[in-house]
Amino acid sequence: MLVTLFSTIIAGGAVVLGGPAEFHPPTRLGAQGAPVRVEGPGYACPCWADLDGDGKKDLLVGQFHGGKIRVYRNLGDGKLAAGDWLKAGGVVAEIPGVW
Repeated sequence: MLVTLFSTIIAGGAVVLGGPAEFHPPTRLGAQGAPVRVEGPGYACPCWADLDGDGKKDLLVGQFHGGKIRVYRNLGDGKLAAGDWLKAGGVVAEIPGVW
């Protein structure tokens, strides 16, 4: 009886949660008319955060090479400013790699 009940719960959950995922088509992000790109060898780690406190999330793209982060300020209306390296004390910030 317990096995039947458990099987029914699993099957019922699969019907509710197992529908196909729907995604929008891929979109290339641009900044000031140029595509957002990463340095070789790639391995970008993008995330969104409001760095300047203006209420709009800016795009941060981590770079494997050199452990740097490029910041694209959010201008609103889906537009990003040209990227610039994240700086600390006027110097490009770097996070040393572990490899």
